[in-house]
Amino acid sequence: MVMNAKGGCGKSTLATNIASYFANEGAIVALADYDPQRSSLDWLERRPENRPEIHAVAGFKGGLRRVPRNADYVIIDAPARSHGTELTNLVKHAETIVVPVLPSTIDMQATSRFLDELKAVGKVSRKQAKIAAVANRVRDNTLIFDDLDEYLTKARVPYVAALREAQNYVRAYTRGLGIFELPEYLAWPDWEEWEPLTAWLRSVRSQP
Repeated sequence: MVMNAKGGCGKSTLATNIASYFANEGAIVALADYDPQRSSLDWLERRPENRPEIHAVAGFKGGLRRVPRNADYVIIDAPARSHGTELTNLVKHAETIVVPVLPSTIDMQATSRFLDELKAVGKVSRKQAKIAAVANRVRDNTLIFDDLDEYLTKARVPYVAALREAQNYVRAYTRGLGIFELPEYLAWPDWEEWEPLTAWLRSVRSQP
């Protein structure tokens, strides 16, 4: 599950790219969009037929009832502003939670409160779901990225990757593709930045 109560932090970008990564690895993947804005489902509607299939699930309508029984991975794009009972109910569906954070003071403050609430959810506190943070849309050699890097290093959750702000994500999204499906000459720097995240997702460290 990709989630953060703060809107606009790139949840759908991460969810669609994680889904395409595993689909290209040969896995059976479902992408469940719990956000009524349906950014992930819009991406899937643009996905070319010659790319590995990803099953669309409108989570905001019927939950996970339409997930294929043989799915290897279910990637959930959670809605913003999830708190309280809604947050607890969402986490019930998750074994692995990725929290994207933007390089801004407002986002860091909001994420601090969200992480405290998330870590208090029973399933997380019992270590039945694992959390990791990702610095998203960062620009190297900026003071605000230094602040974000320091904040996430001290946040007491695994800080697994920093992903740059790049036009490649826009190119991929508008074509229904993932970053791993763009030509190597364009996307190799992004592939390198994703490697720590995909390694974490494949490892036992991301599993309860």
